[in-house]
Amino acid sequence: MNEGSPISDVDLAVRLLRETPTHENRPETQLRQWAETALSYADTLPPPPSCVVKEKTGGVHGKEVVLAEFHHRTREITVYRDSLELLAKVGRRWQVTVPQLREAAVAHELAHHVVDVRDLNKALGHTALRVGPWRLRGHVAGADEIVAHRYAHRHSSLRPSPLLLTAALAARLGG
Repeated sequence: MNEGSPISDVDLAVRLLRETPTHENRPETQLRQWAETALSYADTLPPPPSCVVKEKTGGVHGKEVVLAEFHHRTREITVYRDSLELLAKVGRRWQVTVPQLREAAVAHELAHHVVDVRDLNKALGHTALRVGPWRLRGHVAGADEIVAHRYAHRHSSLRPSPLLLTAALAARLGG
């Protein structure tokens, strides 16, 4: 369970998958299996590498909130202070701070670069196409976000799950 919430990370991850286009009609058992697998996969990843982090404003655009971005060319991460401050207000009941959120946002971005997508897809076991003995593994939309959220939780000082904070932010923004 998440601190201060009766909702588990698995339940929150299932909700995230359910709200992802292409998954709205999938069976609950399939989504739950993928959620559990993605969360477990994140627990096997190495610690985040070091990186340069810059901070600026400009992450909040109406109902769209960007906490951080990884820049491939410079290999730097930009965190958006206005977004972190908004999320800190949303997460006030869990006593989250901007520095904790910054730490988690950086870890989340780095997670996308330590994940081996082929390994994740293999672990998820989704088959997109089968022709005779040939099998093409499919991509499970949203699974990489579940991995990144769990990774951010494990490699930051946040007490509540980033999945819980994301759900709270989405509810606050009306989506």
